[in-house]
Amino acid sequence: MKFVAFERAKQGTGASRRLRNTGKTPGIIYGGEGQPQLIELDHNALWHALKKEAFHSTILDMELAGQTAKVLLRDVQVHPFKPLVLHIDFQRVDARTKLHMKVPLHYSNAEESQAVKHDNCVVNHVMSEVDISCLPADLPEFIDVDLSGMKKGMSLHLNDIKLPKGVTAVTRGKPNPVLVSVVTIGGEEVAEPGAADAAAVAAAPVVAEAKAPAAKGGDAKAPAGKAGDAKAADAKAAPAKASAAKKK
Repeated sequence: MKFVAFERAKQGTGASRRLRNTGKTPGIIYGGEGQPQLIELDHNALWHALKKEAFHSTILDMELAGQTAKVLLRDVQVHPFKPLVLHIDFQRVDARTKLHMKVPLHYSNAEESQAVKHDNCVVNHVMSEVDISCLPADLPEFIDVDLSGMKKGMSLHLNDIKLPKGVTAVTRGKPNPVLVSVVTIGGEEVAEPGAADAAAVAAAPVVAEAKAPAAKGGDAKAPAGKAGDAKAADAKAAPAKASAAKKK
């Protein structure tokens, strides 16, 4: 990709703020044999360029003062909530010096794999980019990873993929990290035919036994009811007995 930059004379917080107010973005170029150089770019053009993946992972042609130089995007500072690029850094590229940068991984053909088509699984992307080291001439825009051979229970590691010629992976911590894992979805076991009927038959005696004590309990309440009726009858008869005693 190619973009245009302009020389910037003033530096500092105030100068950068005034530059942004005019629709420009301050930046810097460093590395290589030259000295660090202050630059400015058109903000709108830069904003649209940053949305392209190639702008982040490929060698760029920067036109500055009538000359073209090879550079790499190294850092971007963006406003926390405004669509505003605050500052941008580029590094000069030396054809004889190896580069160390991150390159995106492009996964393909997952829907054609046995894990997705027949095993009701999901292919989970653990890593979306990988650190590599190579000469500028060998720098790939992305690394394509074919997932058509994924099966249930499989995991794809870094050592399982073929890197482009002249490219070596740079790993930290785990020497062979996982790139992709296959995850089973659904989680519910499918019942065998007739299993529901068998379960219903097995549960029937338990239900019958559970109801039986309840019925006995109902019978047990009957005497209590009769006793209550007897007490009520005695209460009604008590005034009559008291009247008879007064007459005597």
